[in-house]
Amino acid sequence: MPQEESKFFSLQEAERLRAQVEPILIDVIESRRKFAELDEQLDTLAERIQRSGGLLVSYENAARTRLERNRLEAAIRAALEEIHSTGCIVKDLEVGLLDFPSRIQGEEVYLCWRLGEDRIRFYHRQDEGFAGRKPIDPRDAGYSNPIQ
Repeated sequence: MPQEESKFFSLQEAERLRAQVEPILIDVIESRRKFAELDEQLDTLAERIQRSGGLLVSYENAARTRLERNRLEAAIRAALEEIHSTGCIVKDLEVGLLDFPSRIQGEEVYLCWRLGEDRIRFYHRQDEGFAGRKPIDPRDAGYSNPIQ
């Protein structure tokens, strides 16, 4: 099966997509936080069951908690798949870090955006990561064809 060709975004395309996926990213971050809380509750409950042999445990509450945890897990997976299907890459769900494959002056790079930033202002080479972020040169900001 031939390997799917990567999509490269112009800055304008990436910015439009960023605006579309930002609300999804915010929802998935909140769902992940709630998921972690429920996971912790279930771990605590499992320890309590082991210590008490299952006595004094509301199995109905435990079942509701597990059901909600499973629902959140499915919602998180679906949201991440939706974001990835656009060609955008979720790099860090803790801080809401997204990368958009692009080309600047013929070099394959990632346009890099973090939740809370008002727009995409940085890029980095594909082998650098977040620590290698550099400001997008204003001369490159207006390119309309990412393949130069």
